[in-house]
Amino acid sequence: MSLLWVAGFLLCVRWAHGTEYWNTSEVASVNNGGGGSSPLLVGLTLIQSAAAKHAVCLDGSLPGYHLHRGYGSGANSWIVNLEGGGWCNDIKSCAFRKTGHHGSSYYMEKQIQFSGILSNKPEENPDFYNWNRVKIRYCDGGSFLGESYNEAAGLYFRGQRIWLAAMEELLSNGMRDASRALLSGCSAGGLSTIFHCDNFRALFSSSTNVKCLADAGLFLDSVDVAGGHTMRSFFGDVVSLQGAGRYLPRTCTARMDATSCFFPQNVVGNIQTPLFLLNTAYDVWQLQQSLAPKTADPQGYWKECKMNHANCNSYQLQFLQGFRDQMLNAVKEFSSSGKNGLYINSCFAHCQSERQDTWYASNSPLIGNKRIATAVGDWFFDRSQVDEVDCAYPCDSTCHHIVFRGRV
Repeated sequence: MSLLWVAGFLLCVRWAHGTEYWNTSEVASVNNGGGGSSPLLVGLTLIQSAAAKHAVCLDGSLPGYHLHRGYGSGANSWIVNLEGGGWCNDIKSCAFRKTGHHGSSYYMEKQIQFSGILSNKPEENPDFYNWNRVKIRYCDGGSFLGESYNEAAGLYFRGQRIWLAAMEELLSNGMRDASRALLSGCSAGGLSTIFHCDNFRALFSSSTNVKCLADAGLFLDSVDVAGGHTMRSFFGDVVSLQGAGRYLPRTCTARMDATSCFFPQNVVGNIQTPLFLLNTAYDVWQLQQSLAPKTADPQGYWKECKMNHANCNSYQLQFLQGFRDQMLNAVKEFSSSGKNGLYINSCFAHCQSERQDTWYASNSPLIGNKRIATAVGDWFFDRSQVDEVDCAYPCDSTCHHIVFRGRV
């Protein structure tokens, strides 16, 4: 598998004129702040109690989180954000992963920027700016679900224990008495949010308003451009290697195999806690790594299309419209529940809640006249029911599309 699986999909370098330019040779992520104001940098806290619980990163180091305290009307409200960053599916990729910040706290940034849904500025994050906001770092490679150990390689697959240790730490730091709580995450963190949503609800009393937001976590069990099942094979390896099957929702594993239950389309319909799904209909991560990976496109027929949607020919666009149809069909029953929320825009992008320019800014993406932040706030506070599905590409001129430069 490509190391892009290991490194995740967080390699942004420049934004201009509604298009995001990414370079896969870079290893930095840049978020645009609002109005040029100073970014909020939040320090890393390691979970010291995790060692005794063997709740450790891939390399055995302590897991960690970043917490910025709320104030005023938000002092008793909490957002817990699960970091994303791909997965590792075999010993080689996991051994590589543990040499970076997605596998070891030794390599984690001591401070990270909070923006988008984690911003502390009302003009950037109108509904959640003064809440307690937490980002839990992702260092297990299995969407906080693993429970295994490979002695020969010295790899700890302890995602489930990290989840429990982090929750215990936050509960002891005031979250236990929260009046409102929102679990969120993007990409692999969005997938984690779906899996742990009902577990998160169970941490609180019945008086706490608890909901979940999964951003770019709707990974589909799709057929790739060669007629194969790249994503199913990859997820199957992750589940098997990490022993994640035992922690997948029982409502799914009672009727399907564990690999099928790692796909959210087979899980979301049975989640009891209110859940909001935010996704792009043409998710560029899935286009790159699930639909048209190099293994399914050895001649590079899809290369130009993958790098820039404007280069897709009519057949390729038809294929991608079929992917969009599959996504909409997968959430049809889910969206019919009044407690859930849905926002699927027709952009070539991936992750929109943690970036300021796509979350809430003067030129943020819209469906109708509604920005993503407004839709999520309306749903959480029950101001209105949110079931927003964009018209098909290319009708949406508000998108911040991602275009790649360099090797893909």
